[in-house]
Amino acid sequence: MNQLVRPSRLGPGARVAVVAPSGPVVEERLQAGLDILRGWDLDPVAAPHVLGTHGELGYLAGSDADRAADLQRAWCDPSVDAVLCARGGYGAQRMVDLLDWEALRAAGPKVLVGFSDVTTLHQAFATRLGLVTLYGPAAAGADFTKNAVAQEHLRATLFAPETVRTLTSRGTALVPGRARGVTLGGCLSLLATDLGTPYAPTGAGGGLLLIEDVGEQAYRVDRMLTQLLRADWLDGVAGIALGSWAGCGPYATLRTVLADRLGGLGVPVVEEFGFGHCEGALTMPFGATAELDADAGTLTLDEPALR
Repeated sequence: MNQLVRPSRLGPGARVAVVAPSGPVVEERLQAGLDILRGWDLDPVAAPHVLGTHGELGYLAGSDADRAADLQRAWCDPSVDAVLCARGGYGAQRMVDLLDWEALRAAGPKVLVGFSDVTTLHQAFATRLGLVTLYGPAAAGADFTKNAVAQEHLRATLFAPETVRTLTSRGTALVPGRARGVTLGGCLSLLATDLGTPYAPTGAGGGLLLIEDVGEQAYRVDRMLTQLLRADWLDGVAGIALGSWAGCGPYATLRTVLADRLGGLGVPVVEEFGFGHCEGALTMPFGATAELDADAGTLTLDEPALR
């Protein structure tokens, strides 16, 4: 795996588009998120269908075509410097095939921010556009609108990425050691269900895998990790950083599963990095070269996530 192209950092007055590629958005939270972005001296613009709903499938923020068109329009708008996803949920897998990747590539590198279901887009933007992306809070998410830690870490990553080159775990090493590689990953369930699609990387070889999930019981986490192992997708992975596992049952049980499934890879594994579905979630870059020190509990980027 190679270091991907880093988009430019944001500055005062930068225009950012907020889109909803997945689940429906709560208007009150959207307005709160837009207010926070305005407070950062950004110029946020909500996409036309960001508050849309699907007529029959209530878990989608409008039709697949509308959600894809919003992302396409925002990315290809030369006045837009970054695209922020309003929330996760489900739906990105349904609309990703509708995007015009030649047009997106021609629009040049920009910042993409989102997490959870947006994992599908992170993978697609890496494989199709070769871009570093940010696995960070949703612009209309409860954690972003209410948690100062999540807000500040995203703000620093967008405006002054050199100040957050080292990310620190709140846990311990499941497997000690150091490793270097290019970051990739996201929500475990999306990585598993994206296997074999045209947009997923063929494997994590040479990479530092960052994974987390929410609401999955231990046996289901076991099943998804086993799927990745059986598909040889984890062959050659350099190291693994684990994020949050909210709603995944007793952590002691889950920790046993993670150690059992990942320990045999013989690479450094460190837990509780504080990204994903948790309070004060850190913003993690995908596609950046970094060093993982499991003993120190640190992930240090060779360069700032954004130029």
